[in-house]
Amino acid sequence: MAFDESGKIWHNGKLVAWQDAKIHVLSHVVSYGSSVFEGQRVYKTESGSACFRLDEHVTRLFNSAKIYRMEVPYSKQEIRNAIFQTIDANNLAECYIRPIVFRGYESLGVDPRPCPIDVVIAVWKWGKYLGPEALEEGVDVCVSSWSRIAPNTLPAVAKAGANYMNSQLIKQEAIANGYTEGIALDTNGYVSEGSGENIFVVRDNILLTPPLSNSVLPGITRDCVLKIAKDMGIECKEEGISRGSLYIADEVFFSGTAAEITPIRSIDKIKIGDGARGPITKRLQEEFFAIIEGRIPDRFNWLTPLPVGSDVIVETNVS
Repeated sequence: MAFDESGKIWHNGKLVAWQDAKIHVLSHVVSYGSSVFEGQRVYKTESGSACFRLDEHVTRLFNSAKIYRMEVPYSKQEIRNAIFQTIDANNLAECYIRPIVFRGYESLGVDPRPCPIDVVIAVWKWGKYLGPEALEEGVDVCVSSWSRIAPNTLPAVAKAGANYMNSQLIKQEAIANGYTEGIALDTNGYVSEGSGENIFVVRDNILLTPPLSNSVLPGITRDCVLKIAKDMGIECKEEGISRGSLYIADEVFFSGTAAEITPIRSIDKIKIGDGARGPITKRLQEEFFAIIEGRIPDRFNWLTPLPVGSDVIVETNVS
């Protein structure tokens, strides 16, 4: 993925040139990882561009900040407006959105309270996270030797930058060993999630996914899959999944804003099902893309059309 550095980034209420979106090297976030963030998408639908589950992503951003006692200096509506403004400034019909809330430059020390809370929003074109062919052909993954963070260490329910040091270990180990992605177990040995994706298992036509208590981020695409499956009459359960259950599953797939719905064809070189995208994964995938691309009615109200022209918010003020 390459950035188009000709665009603009929203930084503390102002649009600045991409190259000018800078922070001090002694900002608290650099030494201590004190940030929370979101990953969102804009899809180009048949009736125009639309943000996917905009309000849910903004709410999760604020929830993550609350857990880490970070008082966001903007309202949810202002962040929402700033996202629209940034997309418009970059003239993108479809894109990935990255809002970040972090502790900036004031003092250093574990106590973060003296440091200001800064907010940036960037947008860019980003294709299929695990490769364009992965959605149909599936990916080869491994079970990582790294466990997911325990719930009484760092809260997995928060989408925090520091949590992703754990994710980086999982991802790098997988790539070093020839896999596309890794699956982490929690500290009790149950399946948790990928480095940046939730995971689903299909066994005997029942859809299973680990509960949030297995150190799982409450994924917004995860929620979409559960809603679509229930609407289609597929039985769904949130329950603990053992490592061995992965190998004998009929189907396994990842979900996430970046990964969307990506089938897994092998785990630890053990073929899953027929070693290809399974029928339930295919049904869920097709329904998901039909909704987000505007080919069928948005019955869940997941799409927020982008304002155009004079409807775009041109200024966001600090609360």
